[in-house]
Amino acid sequence: MDETRHAGKVAIVTGGGHGIGAATVRRFLAEGAAVLVADIHPKGLARLTEEFGEERLATRITDVSDEHQVTAMVEDAVARFGRLDILVNNAGAITMGTVEEVQPADWRRIMAVDLDSVYYGSRAAIPHLVRTRGNIVNTASISGLAGNYGLVAYCTAKGAVVNLTRNMAIDHARQGIRINAVCPGPVNSHPGGMMDHPNMKPVYQRNIPMGRVGEPEEIAGVISFLASDDASFITGANLVADGGLTAHTGEPNFQELYAEEYHALQKKR
Repeated sequence: MDETRHAGKVAIVTGGGHGIGAATVRRFLAEGAAVLVADIHPKGLARLTEEFGEERLATRITDVSDEHQVTAMVEDAVARFGRLDILVNNAGAITMGTVEEVQPADWRRIMAVDLDSVYYGSRAAIPHLVRTRGNIVNTASISGLAGNYGLVAYCTAKGAVVNLTRNMAIDHARQGIRINAVCPGPVNSHPGGMMDHPNMKPVYQRNIPMGRVGEPEEIAGVISFLASDDASFITGANLVADGGLTAHTGEPNFQELYAEEYHALQKKR
């Protein structure tokens, strides 16, 4: 890890109190940045303040579905640290259900947290990022690249984030702003969450070529890369980090299904 990779830079991370967001905050701080962390839950913010102090860390309770709160978050970061170089639109929410099952209020909540917040944050940040030739990294998902059973609202919102990333990238490239997204696969980021369901991990261990789910720190590494000068010619990318899950067609493992025939064929060669 390069302790000077983001030296002198200022970053905002939404949804930064836990999971991928908190891992990203730790990564940025370790690599020299100052960070404003926004989250709707105060406990995660308090843990980070206790861990790192307040010299290069600021926290702000923020409901990212509220445009005024998001705008105030951006202005707070600039007022505190004097500039803005990186915005990580990471905050997200999820709900289960098909189109028939998801209630309109829940649909609007997912769109507001997962999609509208990216628009609000980017809109507020871009005037500052023009000055620093900074960049935006959005947390999308492989669920924005394909569908998942019973996650219609989440997949729809993340699919919109994927294309919003592309469109903002081409709109603002000539201003010197890069805009990319990371598309994580399943990540072990929320204790007591979906990944802890007893039937979940065996399925992922079987379906993911690398045989495991990801860790928040691994996604934070991708975010740090996209936000760094190492990615200076990358914009409009939706970089997948999923252990090879979406490299697979979803068809059966023919090598296992036809194991006897396969081994017989190998013996003949």
